[in-house]
Amino acid sequence: MILKICIQPDDFDTAIECARLTEGNKNVGALVTFTGLCRDDDGRLAALELEHYPGMAEAEIQAIAEQVQVRWPLDGLTVIHRIGNIKPGENIVLVVTASRHRRAAFEAAEFLMDFLKTNAPFWKKEHLADNSGAQSETGWVSANDADDDAIARWRTSKKT
Repeated sequence: MILKICIQPDDFDTAIECARLTEGNKNVGALVTFTGLCRDDDGRLAALELEHYPGMAEAEIQAIAEQVQVRWPLDGLTVIHRIGNIKPGENIVLVVTASRHRRAAFEAAEFLMDFLKTNAPFWKKEHLADNSGAQSETGWVSANDADDDAIARWRTSKKT
């Protein structure tokens, strides 16, 4: 199985990453991609600053990827997460799953994103265009209950 985990400040090219997982592998029948973008719901965001705990973030993503490989028959998996200042509309994260069948590729991508969002040690800080502050006094974005709810369903799932 092809596995790529990368944390980087530079943008990524989804087409190149997809081609890398399928090149020469005629067994791939499904390729699922998820690209997370920096959003600006109210037009006030100048940038989102993403920080991580080097070494620990890669290890956690690797551990999540290992869980995915146990649960679903994949031929390839890519996770690229950006760090640094990211402007609205720019890419933040890419997850690509390659499998013989679509269900495995879809479910693996969803599982990976749910656990990446809650378990990987990344921190987000909002920088507003008018420098007036952010959702919190410090600008750091808090976790939300919806993310915890998303992973709770995987913990009770008997999916193999």
